[in-house]
Amino acid sequence: MTPTFLPASQNREPVSHPAPANSDTRLAFPEIFSTTPHTTDVSRDAYLDRVVEVARWSEEVGCSGTLIYTDNSTIDPWLVAQVVVQNTRSLCPLVAVQPVYMHPYSVAKMITSLAHLYGRRIYLNMVAGGFKNDLTALNDTTPHDRRYDRLVEYTAVIQGLLTGTEPLTYDGEFYKAARLKLMPTLPPELAPGILLSGSSDAGLDAARRLGATAIQYPAPASECKDGLPEGVATAGIRVGIITRASSEDAWRVAHERFPVDRKGQLTHQLAMKTSDSVWHKQLSEAGEDAARPDNPYWMVPFQNYRTFCPYLVGSYREVANELARYLGVGFRTVILDIPPSREELEHTRVAFDLACGRGGAA
Repeated sequence: MTPTFLPASQNREPVSHPAPANSDTRLAFPEIFSTTPHTTDVSRDAYLDRVVEVARWSEEVGCSGTLIYTDNSTIDPWLVAQVVVQNTRSLCPLVAVQPVYMHPYSVAKMITSLAHLYGRRIYLNMVAGGFKNDLTALNDTTPHDRRYDRLVEYTAVIQGLLTGTEPLTYDGEFYKAARLKLMPTLPPELAPGILLSGSSDAGLDAARRLGATAIQYPAPASECKDGLPEGVATAGIRVGIITRASSEDAWRVAHERFPVDRKGQLTHQLAMKTSDSVWHKQLSEAGEDAARPDNPYWMVPFQNYRTFCPYLVGSYREVANELARYLGVGFRTVILDIPPSREELEHTRVAFDLACGRGGAA
C-alpha cells in the first residue's frame, strides 16, 4: 500500500510527525487493516452510519482494508462488506469466514459477484471457530485441531473455484465437488488475500498448507526475537494502539477509554473456562507477565473483556519502537482494533510512519 498520510482537517488539531530515529534505515511498510464496529457495540439506528464512517476514516489514513467480524451475535458480514465497498473507493473488506455458516461455493460466489459489480478485491479471514458455545448451538462438535483440517479443505475449494480455469473436482474428507463451475469468473488481479489465525500449532500448520498469512495475537515484542514461525510464508499481528506525542497523554487516554471493570473481569474469566481458543489462553498468560509501567504492551482491555487483542500504549516514539521490533522480525500485516475516531487512526499512523523511518520533522 502507498504510505500517504493525510493531514487532519482544519477543524482538528494537526498531528505532527516526530523525526525518525534512524532516517537511513527504513522497514517495509506493513499492510494495515482497521476493524469494523461489532453489531453489539452500536445501536441499530446508528450502526450503518458508523460502519460507513469507520470505513472512510480507514481509507483516508491509508489502511488497506477493514476486518469485518462474524459470530452468532453479528449481522451477516457479507452485507457489511457490500456497504464498505459502496462507500469507499479502494478499501478492501477483510471478511471473517466460518465454515459452519455457509458452503465454500457460496463464499466464492460472493467474492466473484462483488468483483463483477464493483471491481474490488476482498480479503478473507478464515475462522476455525473460537467461541465454543456458538459451535455447540450449531451442533458442531468438531475438535479444535480437526476444525483446522476442515478449514484447509474449505479454503482450498474456494481457491480452486476462484483461480481454476476448468470446473473444479475435489475429493476431500470434509468437502467434495464434481466439475463445479463458478460464474462469473474472477479476474486474477482480484484474487482474495487469505489470512487465518496462527496462534496454535494447528493454525500455523493450516497457514503453511495454504500459503496464507498467519495472524497472531503477539507477546511483547521483546519476546518475538526468533522471527516468524518456520515454513510460514507471511505473518501478521493483531493489536490495538493508543499513542500521543507524550507518554503521559497516551496513558491518560488509555485509562479513560478502558477503565478497570470488575464485571468485565468476571466475564473474561467465564469466557476463559468455556473457550478452547489457544490464543485466548496465550493472551491471558501474557497479560499476567507484561504489566509494567515502562512497558507499552498493555492487557487491561483484554482482561476486562473490552476487546480481544493486546494494546500498545505510549508516546509516538515508544509505540514506534515496539512496532519496529515486530516489523523487524518479519511481520508484514497489522490488524488494528476498532477505531473510536479518525483522530485516533491519525495518531496511530504517525507511529507507523516513525517505525518505518518515514516520519517528517515535528
